[in-house]
Amino acid sequence: MDSNMPSGMALTKSLDALLVPPLPQASVNLGVAGNFVILSKSGITDVYKSSITGDIGTSPITGAAMVISCPEVTGTIYSVDAAGPACELTDATLLTSAVSDMQTAYTDAAGRSNPNFLNLGAGDIGGQTLTPGLYKWTSAVVIPTDITISGGPNDIWIFQVAGTLIMSSAVNVTLSGGAQAKNIFWQAAGAVTFGTTSHFEGNILGQTGINLQTGASINGRMLAQTAVTLQMNTVTQPE
Repeated sequence: MDSNMPSGMALTKSLDALLVPPLPQASVNLGVAGNFVILSKSGITDVYKSSITGDIGTSPITGAAMVISCPEVTGTIYSVDAAGPACELTDATLLTSAVSDMQTAYTDAAGRSNPNFLNLGAGDIGGQTLTPGLYKWTSAVVIPTDITISGGPNDIWIFQVAGTLIMSSAVNVTLSGGAQAKNIFWQAAGAVTFGTTSHFEGNILGQTGINLQTGASINGRMLAQTAVTLQMNTVTQPE
């Protein structure tokens, strides 16, 4: 018998280890950034009329880069200076903290290791039902057809996308089983684009721009290290 071959007991233990389910992911701490439904370093532009529920802000760019009207926002519009919408509230200190926490959260989400799912669907996740865990793609991700995020109210999903994240027009992300948008984190290194009349769920931590095309909606947060562009969209901060 080969002395290097594991004994029956050792082999059984090895197989048992493979069957142990992965530990659940810890949530991503958004810090002060979690107080915002839209936070951007480079500006927020809008094609009237969007409906935004939650606070929004930009930093370090001037408030003049928020091209949005006061009636579109049910919440506070924060600026680093007196420029921008007439109803803006100047609070550079708050915004500096929020942007710092946004970048820390991005780094945390991007740095999670040992994914439960690697390159699922080769980047095409249309039609998938996504259970809790850590997902990693080393390329772009496309959502050409409806997807479902299924799990309990305390479960966590973290999606690491090395490239762009693009959802087609009229496509929906649906939650089931009690899953909550506040517990879903999409970390994207490339630009994020949602097609016309599509619906998305979850927090977006974007290193590049986040773009919502005409009539798209999101139940979640858009935390962008560059710009956010809106076109007659509905944006709701998750509870």
